[in-house]
Amino acid sequence: MILIPAHNEAATVGAIVREVRRHWGYPVVVIDDCSTDDTAEVAYAAGATLLSLPLQLGAWGALQTGLRYAERNGYRLAVTLDADGQHEPTQIGTLLAPLLAGQANVVIGAFPSRASSARRLAWRYFRWLTGLGLEDITSGFRAYDERAIRLLASREATLLDYQDVGVLLTLHRHGLRVIEKPVTMQPRLQGVSRVFKSWWTVGNYMLQTSLLCLARIGHGRARDRRTHSEASGWN
Repeated sequence: MILIPAHNEAATVGAIVREVRRHWGYPVVVIDDCSTDDTAEVAYAAGATLLSLPLQLGAWGALQTGLRYAERNGYRLAVTLDADGQHEPTQIGTLLAPLLAGQANVVIGAFPSRASSARRLAWRYFRWLTGLGLEDITSGFRAYDERAIRLLASREATLLDYQDVGVLLTLHRHGLRVIEKPVTMQPRLQGVSRVFKSWWTVGNYMLQTSLLCLARIGHGRARDRRTHSEASGWN
């Protein structure tokens, strides 16, 4: 299943849905995050299944809604991509191949050279803080296997403000394998990044995500904590 979160992306979402269906034929689900334009109508007319949220949840809340929909309908693989035209549907196969070969649970489409100075600063900082050895931490072009879908659809992954570091830490804690594959990306066709549009928003993003990291780093992997609890006689 292909999952596309969208907020006021009427100008681009229809073409993306049609291109995915033309190249792959996979079911496409657009999660409309309370758009005030014609995003929902355009996506539906292009052939997508439409999930309309009753209140705005942000990028990760919309994506988790899609992952829960995929899980409940029995899908074992899910690919997420943005509705703004940056991610190329023709490269979906690049992300799916390692999952189908059993090489990873999550594959991230990486294009580090797209990064602005603000984005590079944030990446370097979070690599240092978390120990995650990934080049493109904020890419939303990702493929998830059944295990990853189940984890990220769970209550543990709810209420993350951003889809990148918090999700990656959750995957790491549960021992899931995350790899990157190089892809190309197009310039954003309209609008600006919600996170990296100014140094003020970058600072706010880094502060909030730092607090999330500090709350989760040091807890170890979930499996390790269960083993320790069992050895200590705690239930």
